[in-house]
Amino acid sequence: MQHVKIVEVGPRDGLQNEKQQLSVDEKLALIAELAAAGLTHIEAGAFVSPKWVPQMADSADVLAGLDLSGPIHYPVLVPNEKGLDAALVAGVREIAVFGAASESFSQKNINCSIAESLARFEPVIRRARDAGVAVRGYVSCVVACPYEGPIAPAAVASVAQALAEMGCYEISLGDTIGVGTPRQVLAMLEAVAHKVPITQLAGHYHDTYGMAIANICASLEFGLRTFDASVAGLGGCPYAQGASGNVASEDVVYLLHGLGYETGVDLDKLVACAHRIAARLNRAPSRVAKAHH
Repeated sequence: MQHVKIVEVGPRDGLQNEKQQLSVDEKLALIAELAAAGLTHIEAGAFVSPKWVPQMADSADVLAGLDLSGPIHYPVLVPNEKGLDAALVAGVREIAVFGAASESFSQKNINCSIAESLARFEPVIRRARDAGVAVRGYVSCVVACPYEGPIAPAAVASVAQALAEMGCYEISLGDTIGVGTPRQVLAMLEAVAHKVPITQLAGHYHDTYGMAIANICASLEFGLRTFDASVAGLGGCPYAQGASGNVASEDVVYLLHGLGYETGVDLDKLVACAHRIAARLNRAPSRVAKAHH
């Protein structure tokens, strides 16, 4: 049975785009439930400006409540060297850096060009790796951008290649506004796979148009074996019109188990966790959470 890795992004990518703020204890309870369901890679926070992302202001306190030396990976998002300093003090073993394949999105999201963002990441990645910390790279807007429209697959491949060459062990390819269809996603993956081995790639598909599961199916056939997902479908891109957020982890697990893949995740426990966090945030549960009681 082939294994597919799920990177659970709910406690970071999900919560940072939810209006309601959870306490440190609530975040730790959520992370503990996700770990108990069998997830081994759980994004735990972000060392970003609390002015821009107030939901992540307590990331150091969350990390202090986790066993960072255990078998579970708790990566955190780090945008610059200041963020890296804070992450290293907190004792993290893995960080993620966040680039974009769209110039406009890069300017609006992190106030610099793509080239400037990559130059900014270079010392962060180098210092992290020197400290024995693994680095994951994200590329957003891999299919389309809310400002520019469609993005050329070659542009995505070039950013992914730059991040891989700097030392990112895995590159997560994000359809940030969730407009991609399997055909577009496959064209993008084909371009990227020419530059970065497919074993180093992950799919991060938002479900705005209900296409995330179809895009995961197409990516599985292409050879991808790592996907990002968010419990209860938490989050969404604040810059994308009507973006409904990340694909729900429980929907992805249901799909993968149905296709005969092994994930190490207990679907019943994950669904129970999804119901609890959806109720806490006054959200409707995902399709699988609704159907699978």
